Amino acid sequence: MLPILLRTRSNTEQINRIYKKFPNGRYVGMYSFTTPSLMVKDPELIKKIMVKEFETFPEHRSFIPSDVDPLWSNNLFAMKGGEKWYQLRSTLSPSFTGSKIKAMFILMKECSKEFLNYYQTKGDKIEIDLKDAFSRFANDVIATTAFGVSCNSLANPKNEFYILAKEFSFIGGVRRFAFLLNFISPTFSRIAKISLFTERSRKFFTTLVKDALKMRRDRSIIRPDMLHLLMESQKGNSKYEEDTQKTGAGFAMVEESDFGKTNRKSKLEITDEIITAQVMIFFFAGFDTVSTMMSYTIYELALNPDLQKRLREEIDDAVKLSNGEITYDNLLEMKFLDMVISESLRKWPPVIMINRRSVRPYTIKPENETEAPLFLEKHSVILCPVFSIHRDAKYYPNPDKFDPERFSEENRINIQPYTYLPFGVGPRNCIGSRFALLEGKLIVAETVRNFEIFPIAKTQNPIILSKTNFNPLPDDGIWVGLKRRNEE
Repeated sequence: MLPILLRTRSNTEQINRIYKKFPNGRYVGMYSFTTPSLMVKDPELIKKIMVKEFETFPEHRSFIPSDVDPLWSNNLFAMKGGEKWYQLRSTLSPSFTGSKIKAMFILMKECSKEFLNYYQTKGDKIEIDLKDAFSRFANDVIATTAFGVSCNSLANPKNEFYILAKEFSFIGGVRRFAFLLNFISPTFSRIAKISLFTERSRKFFTTLVKDALKMRRDRSIIRPDMLHLLMESQKGNSKYEEDTQKTGAGFAMVEESDFGKTNRKSKLEITDEIITAQVMIFFFAGFDTVSTMMSYTIYELALNPDLQKRLREEIDDAVKLSNGEITYDNLLEMKFLDMVISESLRKWPPVIMINRRSVRPYTIKPENETEAPLFLEKHSVILCPVFSIHRDAKYYPNPDKFDPERFSEENRINIQPYTYLPFGVGPRNCIGSRFALLEGKLIVAETVRNFEIFPIAKTQNPIILSKTNFNPLPDDGIWVGLKRRNEE
């Protein structure tokens, strides 16, 4: 990891170099700072570790010691494996079924209208930084669907929600040190007690959730957002229901495992503190990753005008049948849009690597005479290099080409299982994939429908990834031009 510390290579580039250095191995041992880790490359082994042997590898590697920051350690992502995590996952899963997400669509639409109104008044031709623009849109969607708060971060660029989200998503300064300290020496990290949340963000969101919960209880307010669904879970009124109609968000969506679908009385007390922890992680997780997905999708459409034209024709045809509006139903019926989003997540996965941590010893059995049994001690760290697998020509020929046809109905059957992992894999996959895809499809469709997108002088081609940002992004933004379409 030294090149990452010295900032001579991006995080993505360094992991990819290790992946390519051993093309024929199912796995490769490496040091993740001071921690011996196993990079697993083989799809079947990924399936075995993250799905079949989930009870052996049920945890994420911790960013900070669990006793340093209770607000962080009580969220679904950071919580260690075991009964408490299982109970929380099964309690929260009903909040992310198609019918619940469909109810939130109207809130997303309000944010998309604010987005369009802002840029349509800026002139017939404008230049925008997609990452900045879509970060503000994603911020507004999460603020309204999670907290019940309207922000309009384009018109009000310095609102506290956006400032705190931006502050959290940039892993620099003290928090970068906290990450590195925990990876190098968890013992010293525990002594230093450096939290991931600043005191300002902790106080702001804790107070906001506390006041919102009180007001809703006192006034019996019901709003179709996550806070209401979590309150229902708290009262034991949450139940997982299989969707009876087509409400899937597309190829990239991950299915909930049996852990999340189990309807049983939860023994876990859903306290206001646990609600606060979940709402905060939904907010911060949905801010950076989703806006990255949107940005790279529009960027690729700018570079591929033929694909942009084809997508626009699909959108125009769909809205003719619904009074000129993009609706929940016609959005999910746009097959080429789904192909475009799926390919964007293939080429530019917002999370370049996922990990698991074992809770007991495990032995990987050899598959051929060149391998020996590999014994993994308790608390071993497994790394799955998502970006590198997605860019491996063995699974995706001509991997640097943006080609949505890989995900057509005829071709998607050729995609090898466990080589497409934009939302993770196994019982600890992303619980909000359906939400993220719906939000992303909506703003991409609205942008393509209302603007022609084209490259400008600031448009990087190829993208040069930042050496200081952990995420796969350039330093100077993702720039394109927008030309307002004439009304027809």
